[in-house]
Amino acid sequence: MKILIRGILIALFAVSLLSGIAPAQSSQTPDASKSAESGQKPKSEKSGAKADRIDINSASKEQLDALPGIGEKYAQKIIDGRPYKSKAELVRKKIIPQSTYAEIKDKIIAKQK
Repeated sequence: MKILIRGILIALFAVSLLSGIAPAQSSQTPDASKSAESGQKPKSEKSGAKADRIDINSASKEQLDALPGIGEKYAQKIIDGRPYKSKAELVRKKIIPQSTYAEIKDKIIAKQK
């Protein structure tokens, strides 16, 4: 009986040692963990976010209307005020209110030709 208990204790001790030595696993991919350490977004997230942005200088009325807080009226005002040097001009030119701009500023871009 003592041998059995000693064997179990040795096995538990060995398992606890091995679990402390095993490298920590992360749910992030290697690129994502490097980016998190440097404070940057992963490449896929960066390019995906830019690709999803709507260009206020060329977007259709339907694309603009799909943005949160932008209805047909604001979409038409955005189109009528083109071209824009920067997306912030939407507020400066009083095309849309600041509160609406705050909702969409990360979803839009004003590309220059």
